[in-house]
Amino acid sequence: MSRDDLSGLYVITDTTRFQREALVSAVAEAIEGGARIVQYRDKSDEVARRRDEAAALAELCRRHGRVFIVNDDVSLAIEVGADGVHLGRDDDALMDTRARFEAAGLDAIIGVSCYADRLRAERAAAEGADYLAFGAMFPSPTKPHAPGAPADVLGWARETLGRPVCGIGGITASNVADLMVHRPDMIAVISEVFAASDIRTAAESLTRAMVAA
Repeated sequence: MSRDDLSGLYVITDTTRFQREALVSAVAEAIEGGARIVQYRDKSDEVARRRDEAAALAELCRRHGRVFIVNDDVSLAIEVGADGVHLGRDDDALMDTRARFEAAGLDAIIGVSCYADRLRAERAAAEGADYLAFGAMFPSPTKPHAPGAPADVLGWARETLGRPVCGIGGITASNVADLMVHRPDMIAVISEVFAASDIRTAAESLTRAMVAA
């Protein structure tokens, strides 16, 4: 998959809720519901399980033509053939990450969490980030203490920095229209999809709300 595919519903795995086969099934349902980008996020030290899950999700995304991103673990992303990685404040430097992928012969997608920090976003764009994520847009059940980000930062980044932009944090089918007026390329969620009793329907509802806004 390529940078041209960085648009639409972006789902981030919840490995506290699903693991192994159940995780793959949950992500498959989200893809059926319209998810276009999948991020594997697991902060545990269970190396074997993480490798198995990431490999299975990489294969699932290849089969369905979806972008597959690994959260912060460059070695794992390279090992399973992910399309790229997502970096947060405490992760490896962007330029070092790019160099590691290039050494492996890979042209990876690298996304960066910018929170509400415009200077961080400007720096990431200058260093070659492929997309920029901002949030929390709303109070988030996943990260209840995360500082908020104003919705207009999405429009500012898109117009000023010329990179695909993603909103994240507390986004639901009911409030996503408030963000879409700022024309983000992607909307990222965890619990709105993976905490739902019907994952496919939740993804469909959010996708429809994004398109209708």
